[in-house]
Amino acid sequence: MNSNESPRLLIGCAAGFSGDRTDAAGPVVDTLIARLRSGPEGQSAFLIFETLAERTLALAQLRRRDNPEAGYEPLLDAMLRPVLARCLAHGIRIVSNFGAANPRAAARHIARMARELGGDAPRIAVVEGDDLSGPEHRAMLHEALGAQMDGLRVVSANAYIGAEPIAAALDAGAQIVVCGRVADPSLTVGPAMSHFGWRTDDWDRLGRATMAGHLLECGAQVCGGYFADPGYKDVSGLEAVGFPIAEIDADGGCVIGKSEGTGGLVSEATVKEQLLYEVHDPAAYLTPDVIADIADAEVRALPDVEGADRVELSGVRGHARPDRYKVNVCHEGGWLAEGEISYAGPRAESRARLAADVLRKRLDGLALRVDLIGALSILGDDAGRALASLPDAGLRDVRLRVAATHGDRAQAERLAREVMALYTCGPAGGGGVRTALTPRLNTLSCLLPRDAVPVRFELLDAEALA
Repeated sequence: MNSNESPRLLIGCAAGFSGDRTDAAGPVVDTLIARLRSGPEGQSAFLIFETLAERTLALAQLRRRDNPEAGYEPLLDAMLRPVLARCLAHGIRIVSNFGAANPRAAARHIARMARELGGDAPRIAVVEGDDLSGPEHRAMLHEALGAQMDGLRVVSANAYIGAEPIAAALDAGAQIVVCGRVADPSLTVGPAMSHFGWRTDDWDRLGRATMAGHLLECGAQVCGGYFADPGYKDVSGLEAVGFPIAEIDADGGCVIGKSEGTGGLVSEATVKEQLLYEVHDPAAYLTPDVIADIADAEVRALPDVEGADRVELSGVRGHARPDRYKVNVCHEGGWLAEGEISYAGPRAESRARLAADVLRKRLDGLALRVDLIGALSILGDDAGRALASLPDAGLRDVRLRVAATHGDRAQAERLAREVMALYTCGPAGGGGVRTALTPRLNTLSCLLPRDAVPVRFELLDAEALA
């Protein structure tokens, strides 16, 4: 099969992480509908939402502990409801990992949403097998991680599974596929495999589609969002930045653009930045579907006659996929205590430094992180060496931030009390105290054989979606 035998596949991305803008999907769907109407017969379109990060699943598992019907993307309704009916009416299928820790509950919510919008429940499939959090998997994880597992209070354990079950679910007729922890690019590779009928060992095509998915997965990042740097990399209309749309051909080659009528830009520079994002070895980008190779990739802006904000990616290769899945294990990691207080006016920096010294002496036994926001914070170090070597500059507007971690909640709570006491215990003129105590989540990673992870999909019936 070559790129001339099938119409290009359109895939738009409407979210790059949990908490992304909820109005992003509208312009993407409008653009997909317009291109379906004007495009060749047989063209297909997908909308993907990428809403998971390394800690997101652990937070979702904690929500599911409190409520068995929770544990999926908390912004699901706000993201999907405005576009769901239009997607279904125009044959735009939806693939996402917003199932998080509870794909079946997310599927039920989507079915309710569709009925509330006046339609029938769509055909929804769930992809499962990534969740290894249960006690039945503990021995396998212990074998992989050894003594690191001893005494851990596991919150979540999830394998980064690939595109095969997504493609199988679409082949079975699913209009919406709800996943948990699939690899981000697999949200794009699955639809491409199904649409073009690729084999699971068609490495070059899978590698190209993987990098198309890689360009889509962070949403507006490739459309100038994370790229913008005033005076150096100027981007107009950032308040209404568009989200990306990929045109993928039957050989896996892609053109990246963005939703029409939106701000931002897609250029050779934005695509190159996103292409290299999180890639440790350009010749060997490991995913569960393929090892993608961008060592000889080329990025080329298309001529204006083909439309603005369109960039072609070519030259990507693919190699046989790894024989193991990556697994992240999140576990309880004690407590993070934080406290802040402001100082302003003459000698403000000196007073903030004195307050920090008081806290160090009062909180003996806690390893204290000290930042002077306005003087040194982001570029500081936990040990405080950078701050100690920085002369007092006489700043008149400083906010002191202190933080500490501890496995014992009572010990961590000491920090909040001591920061509050600075109001009257001095130094002078402190105000605007805020404190927080947050449970910490730590992460371990390991590799497991593919056959140890029971990947599957299920097309849910009306009873399951009730």
